[in-house]
Amino acid sequence: MAEYKIKTLSKISPKGLDLISETACVLDEESKDPDGVLVRSTKLSESNLNQSLKAISRAGAGVNNIPIDLCTERGVVVFNTPGSNSNAVKELVLAALMLSSRNVISSINFVNNLKHIEKMEELEPFLEENKKKFKGRELSGATLGVVGLGAIGSKVAGMGVALDMKVVGYDPALTVEAAWKLPSEVESVGSIEELFSRSDFITLHIPAIESTKGIVNLKLLKNANNASLLNFARHEVVHNQSILEALDKGHLTNFVTDFPTPELIKRANKQGDVILLPHIGASTSQAEESCAVTAVQQLTDFLQTGNIINSVNFPSINLPRTTKNRIAITNKNVPAMIGQIATTLGELELNIADMTNVSRGDLAYNLIDIENSVNKRALNKLSSIENIINVRLIT
Repeated sequence: MAEYKIKTLSKISPKGLDLISETACVLDEESKDPDGVLVRSTKLSESNLNQSLKAISRAGAGVNNIPIDLCTERGVVVFNTPGSNSNAVKELVLAALMLSSRNVISSINFVNNLKHIEKMEELEPFLEENKKKFKGRELSGATLGVVGLGAIGSKVAGMGVALDMKVVGYDPALTVEAAWKLPSEVESVGSIEELFSRSDFITLHIPAIESTKGIVNLKLLKNANNASLLNFARHEVVHNQSILEALDKGHLTNFVTDFPTPELIKRANKQGDVILLPHIGASTSQAEESCAVTAVQQLTDFLQTGNIINSVNFPSINLPRTTKNRIAITNKNVPAMIGQIATTLGELELNIADMTNVSRGDLAYNLIDIENSVNKRALNKLSSIENIINVRLIT
């Protein structure tokens, strides 16, 4: 079996890297031409897409640090690990709900600034007199609006139900699989505007794609009424100037986010209605280990078998191995490609034991198990077919 070189471009948990030694892959940090790359938040560019690169595996959900379009054009599979950090984010959302509802930070700051009071008999009445300034509200009975009901959003919705909150959710791309994971108490609403108008607390769990960038703007926020907004998704989905205006106009009571910006930091230092965290949503040892394990497993499985799961640019595929020689072919999704590939295999006198073809958008991917041996001339012949992007032999 061939040995595939894997290189890390970010710090990856050893718990994941240790799995590489159990495969037909090898960790080679000095390689200038790896077959696979493991990455977290490191920004990648065209210079990272070497000639032999077959796949990039992101130990995390977001892939806006990877040039997806360029990878697709070159037939490089990009994986992510949705759900591996979902519990870590869910727990931080719980903390954010408490911070936004109970004036926790301002209460702590108030007490920490009482250094001038040295006697307990003075401190107790002073606290009793001033604690009313920090009166909050309970989460129980309040309405939690969850925008995006994927791996993280569904966990957050379930948490809301467990907290005796009324939970409403909005996700136009909700899959049947994701829907089954939702508690029956979660009410689906028909529009994001309705969700904003009905919710006391709103939490965002949507990807930063073209259709969602800046989706939370002043027009949408005008539907809210003294709501708390939480953003633990991506900073691009929120228009920050609109947030500041919504806070001033009473549409929002406060804003808690994992994505600080200079303008938000200025507001946080002046007023207590903005709470900022330094992008720590997935920063737990458990989440980092889980993401690393999944990222390594997906990458090594693809290099060894050609099977694909959790790719953001390629279709999913799982073909059980039936022969020693397997050919993986990526091509443009245009008519008559399967026929051309099958005809060429026939001309090369290569017998097909099993074959499957899947597509996603403008891209198609084929796995073909061959009964007899495959030489370099055959691979070159297949590569020469018009609209073929790449061909590789998996032995």
